[in-house]
Amino acid sequence: MAQDVNVGIVGFGWMGQVHAKALTRVRQHYPGLDAVPRLVAVADPADDGRLDYARDILGVAWTTPDWNELVGHDDIDLVCVAGPNFTHRDVAVAAAKAGKHLWIEKPAGRNLAETQEIAEAIAAAGVASAVGFNYRNAPAVELARSLVESGRIGEIRHVRVQMLGDYSAHPDGALTWRFVRELAGSGVVGDLASHGLDLAQYVAGPIAAVLAETSTFITERPAAIGASSHFARGGEGPLRPVENEDHVVAMLRFASGGKGVLEASRASVGEQNSYGFEVHGSTGSLAWDFRRMGELQLCLDQDYQGASWTTHRVGPNDGQAGVFQPDTAIPLSFDDLKVIEAKRLLASIVIGTPEGAAIADMVLAARLVDATLRSDAAKRWVTL
Repeated sequence: MAQDVNVGIVGFGWMGQVHAKALTRVRQHYPGLDAVPRLVAVADPADDGRLDYARDILGVAWTTPDWNELVGHDDIDLVCVAGPNFTHRDVAVAAAKAGKHLWIEKPAGRNLAETQEIAEAIAAAGVASAVGFNYRNAPAVELARSLVESGRIGEIRHVRVQMLGDYSAHPDGALTWRFVRELAGSGVVGDLASHGLDLAQYVAGPIAAVLAETSTFITERPAAIGASSHFARGGEGPLRPVENEDHVVAMLRFASGGKGVLEASRASVGEQNSYGFEVHGSTGSLAWDFRRMGELQLCLDQDYQGASWTTHRVGPNDGQAGVFQPDTAIPLSFDDLKVIEAKRLLASIVIGTPEGAAIADMVLAARLVDATLRSDAAKRWVTL
């Protein structure tokens, strides 16, 4: 008989709602899953109708503005941590100490120390965890990883990763919590570069050293008056300083000897979710772009010169694609990646061992984020 898993979600903005919808759908795609998630509670202090949406549309049994009430309930088995960065450590540690499994969004803690504290609490409690590195769940990314592992592109020589967005490109964008170091921690390094660093390691192997430089292009923003979304405009609010970075470029050294370059920006005009990577090996290459998530560009099994690229369109035999679509070239969505994430967490709860990205992967990424920021501050290579 399948195990019931009662779920409470802390933070019910866009990402908290994505978690809720993924948990609602997961058994539709994985009917043999030995866990049945049940949405029991949502905690969020916002007074904008999101709690009404949780109850009336998603069928959540009860809601509260106080996350402590949710975490303290005996009938909650799994806590989703999807609020602002400054809430993550306190919620996650309290939930782990209360014996709850955890699904926590990146960057987990605001810094390496907080992320390690979360990991230590999870380990001490012996609970399962999942972290929000959803891009690695894309079937094309999983195919890329398997091709690299099998040696199809030979020895890795150089890797390029980009995570470019425009959500902070407008100078009138409101100074929400994301731009305040005490509330967010780092800026684009923790927000987007952490995804890129995880993808680089997931596909191409461990990163051994980093040399980075960050920039803040828009140094002042109008104060956020009642705004929480990072797409919000500040209007006539007084200007306040931006305390973290808009952009980072980093050189990477992989443990294998390969080289890499990572660039991430939250303020690139004309770029929306421009996320992807290229991996160049001694005998072939491959490339992936999130905006064409169902395609993997391949350059394999040819001569060293004059080689051409082909497009592999994801089909039901690639990764988890067949769980969602029966034929080739039917795209998956961002939300589907979170369904895969939910499935792997629920499987971890049942079998007792991690399946998919877990807190250990977040600690690895947090170490790289920390090394990136230290490299920028010291203007030198930092070895991990």
